[in-house]
Amino acid sequence: MGPARGHAETLHSALAKAYAGNPALAQQRANVEERDEDVAKAAGGMRPKINASVNGGVQFNRLRQPAGRNTLDQRLYSTDQSTGEPRAASFGLSQPLFDGWRTQNSVRQAEAGVHAARATTRRAEQETLLNGVTAYMNVLRDTAVLSLRKNNIAVLKEQLRATREREALGDQSPTDVAQAEAALAHAHMEFDAARTALESSAANFRQVIGEEPRRLEPAPAAEDLLPDSMDEAIRIALAEHPSVESATHQIAAAEYAVKVGEGALLPTLSGNVQVNQQYESFFGIPGTRQFTAQASGTLNVPIYQGGVEYASIRQAKAQLREARFAADVQRDTARANVISSFAQLRTALTSITTGRVAVRAAATALKGVRDEAQYGQRTTLDVLNAQQSLLNARVDLVSAQRDRVVSSYTALAAVGRLSAERLRLEAELYDPAPHLEAARDKWFGLDGPDAR
Repeated sequence: MGPARGHAETLHSALAKAYAGNPALAQQRANVEERDEDVAKAAGGMRPKINASVNGGVQFNRLRQPAGRNTLDQRLYSTDQSTGEPRAASFGLSQPLFDGWRTQNSVRQAEAGVHAARATTRRAEQETLLNGVTAYMNVLRDTAVLSLRKNNIAVLKEQLRATREREALGDQSPTDVAQAEAALAHAHMEFDAARTALESSAANFRQVIGEEPRRLEPAPAAEDLLPDSMDEAIRIALAEHPSVESATHQIAAAEYAVKVGEGALLPTLSGNVQVNQQYESFFGIPGTRQFTAQASGTLNVPIYQGGVEYASIRQAKAQLREARFAADVQRDTARANVISSFAQLRTALTSITTGRVAVRAAATALKGVRDEAQYGQRTTLDVLNAQQSLLNARVDLVSAQRDRVVSSYTALAAVGRLSAERLRLEAELYDPAPHLEAARDKWFGLDGPDAR
C-alpha cells in the first residue's frame, strides 16, 4: 500500500495502535468513568448535608393599638411606626444516622453497575482488536489478490500477442484471437474490482487502526492461545466472556435494587443542628437581635405513601427476573459463538490444505495444456481456461489463509480471551480501578480524578 516508509507494520503493532487510540474504545472507557461517579452519588446518601443562608432588606412597620377612651367615651388609639433593615444568617447541619440500609445497598448496586460497565469495555476491547485483525488481514488479502490480478493481465497480454502472431502465420483463427481479447478484457475488469476492494479495506484499516496501511507483514494465527478442546473453550466462555460477566453483574445490581426499594419501607433517623442570628427581625424594630441554636433528632416512620414504594419493589423484582433471563441468553450466545468460530477455523485449515493441492494441480495442468497447445492438441480456449483455473486457485488459497488468521482470533474472542494483555501488545494497559477509588473518596470538586 503506497510507497514504503519506515519500518514494516506487524499485526501486533497495528493492534497496539488500535488499543491505544481507537475512538470507539475510548468512548467506552469514558462510560466506565461515568459509571464510577454513580458510586460517589450513592455514597452521598449517608454524608452530612450542610447549608447556610443570608437574607436582608428594608421593612416598614406601623403599629396601631388601643389607648383607652376620651371624655366622650370614644376609643382612642396610639400609632407607632418605624423603618428597619431586618437581616439574618442561618447555618444548618443534617446528618443521616439510619436510612433503612438504602445507601449501603445503593452503593453496592452502583458498584455492580461499574463492574458491568467494565465487562462491557472488555467486550468493546475484543471487538476493536478483532476488527483490527480483520482489517489488517483484509488489506493483506486484497493486496495479494490485486497482485495476482495484475500478473494475470501481463500473462494474458503475452497470450494475446502470441495468438495474434500465430494467426498471422495461419496457425490460429480469428476466433482464438477474440477469445484471448475477451479474456484480457475480463481480467482488466477483475483488476479494477480488486483495486476497489483494496481501497475499501484500506479505508476500514484507517478507521480501526488510526493510520494508513503501509508495508504490512504476514500475520500468524492465534491458535496457540486457544484452549485445547471445544469443551474447555465452552467452559471458559461461560465463565469469562465479557458479555456473560456483564450480565452477571447486572443480576447483582438488580438484586441490590430490590433491597433499596425495600429500604423505603423502613424508618429513617437523622440528627440536625440549626443556628440562626437575626437583626431587627422583631417587627423591623431597630436595635433588636435574636440568636437561636437548636439540636434535634428526626425519626420518620413511613406508614402508607400511596403504594408507590410497593410498586417500585414489584418493578425491581421484575427487573431482576429479566436480568436473570438476559444472563441465560448471553450464556447460550457464548456457547453458540464458540462452536461456530471453532467450526470456521477448522474449515479454514481444511481450505488451506486443499487449496495448496489445487494450486499445484492447476499449475501442472496449465503447463501441460500449454505444451499440448504448441502441437495443436489444445485450443486457445483450453489455455485460457487453465490459466483462469490457476488464478482462481491462488485467489482461493489467499482467502483461506486470511480466513485462518481471522477465524483463530474470532475463536479467541468467542472464548473471551482476546485482550491486549494476552496478546502481549506493546501498549499501556487500561486499568479502571484507580479512577473508581479516587471518585469514591472525592467529596468536593468539579473535575474528575484524572480530568484532562
